[in-house]
Amino acid sequence: MSQPLPSSAAPVVSLRDVHKSFGSLKVLDGVSFEVPRGEVMAIIGRSGSGKSTALRCIDRLETIESGEIIVCGHRVSDPKLPLRALRLDVGIVFQSYNLFPHLTIEENICLAPVTVKGKRRAEARETARRVLGQVGLGDKLDSYPEQLSGGQQQRAAIARSLAMEPQVMLFDEVTSALDPELTGEVLRVIEQLAAGGMTMVMVTHEMGFARRVADRIVFMHQGKVWETGPAGILDAPETAELRQFVGSGL
Repeated sequence: MSQPLPSSAAPVVSLRDVHKSFGSLKVLDGVSFEVPRGEVMAIIGRSGSGKSTALRCIDRLETIESGEIIVCGHRVSDPKLPLRALRLDVGIVFQSYNLFPHLTIEENICLAPVTVKGKRRAEARETARRVLGQVGLGDKLDSYPEQLSGGQQQRAAIARSLAMEPQVMLFDEVTSALDPELTGEVLRVIEQLAAGGMTMVMVTHEMGFARRVADRIVFMHQGKVWETGPAGILDAPETAELRQFVGSGL
């Protein structure tokens, strides 16, 4: 497990009293947490608890009504923030792979480094080879997405984010569409990233994985951070809500 830096170090991700509604539905109700560099945070909770919305707000895929979000020194809650600068530092992987079907895996991975970061194509190809090797897909450079299994496509999506060399990676239920065998291969890749010191925030329903890999667990309930602490809170919850959640096996 990666070792978090001392608390005096500036956090890579910081949410302070964040509020967000969709119409009359309050989704985030004063959410606050911090993620130090090199730490892995797992956000858990029932469907509708606000966990995926919190993650999407970190990358400004959703805007907040009040509060403050700072990520890699970027004030995400500032409407004037250049999103390109933020997304150079933040990688996000969803449950849907979002790979371009008409491009090879190598071309999918090279696209953003060339068009966004201005890398030379030869350098981008070298990066693609490196990150695909990192996720165990070194032999799939010339394959098209439809030729890969769901687990391989998800690993390719992770490689595509890694190619941008982000400071922090966000994972939103990346295994929810996969069967158990494919889930295992994706989680192994994320575990290797954690061992390498990558700062990560992941929304997950994989409790065993969260126990094993996360430095800190955030349990969200009714739009609030209900309980937070090291992975041990899953074995000894302080609140009835987390006790019920863990006991239900969700």
